[in-house]
Amino acid sequence: MAYSIVVVDDHKIMRDGIKAILQRSGEFTVVGEAETGVGAVQICRELRPDVVLMDISLPGMNGIEATRQIRARCPETAVLALTVHEDSQYFFQMLGAGASGYVPKRAAADDLVAAIRVVHRGEVFLYPSVAKVLVRSYLGQAGPTAAVPDEERLTPREEEVLIRIAEGLTNQEIAEQLVLSVKTVDRHRENIMRKLKLHRRAELVKYAIERGLIEL
Repeated sequence: MAYSIVVVDDHKIMRDGIKAILQRSGEFTVVGEAETGVGAVQICRELRPDVVLMDISLPGMNGIEATRQIRARCPETAVLALTVHEDSQYFFQMLGAGASGYVPKRAAADDLVAAIRVVHRGEVFLYPSVAKVLVRSYLGQAGPTAAVPDEERLTPREEEVLIRIAEGLTNQEIAEQLVLSVKTVDRHRENIMRKLKLHRRAELVKYAIERGLIEL
């Protein structure tokens, strides 16, 4: 069964491009689109889509407030930010509003498809440019003598991957540097996020609040 998607962007050419990408995948059905925050809230109340792709810069009500209202009225709908803004400030504002992921518009089509799958599962999608903010925070907080259970301690290879995530490298770049396959890097990334307990949005919010990254 295809996931139902609503695309929110104030530029028609962008909405058309996104729809074309999703239709090619065969996994998604774009059931609606909106060019304003108000329109996004209305259409989500009517259609109850699985996932909303939300731009931030919208006329009138911005994407942050629209996300907050959609999540309050349609808690079963996941929101994925798709925006030109890569400032961590915007990510944390979207996170606080209820978004489950953040993808820059410069991302590859495969990244967008992967992000939709992740947030639809109820998990958090972290694009490398956003993930590095959290990773750097983790590296700064975790002291070498900290008591960590064996099952939660990162392996040397996971630490290598973690550091490169913090440097903003993509999975492909990490794979090339460490002479690994991209699939292996993906697996290490999943293990890292599991051990840091950052799979679910609630865990990510808790983590960000504890480190002073956002205030709710």
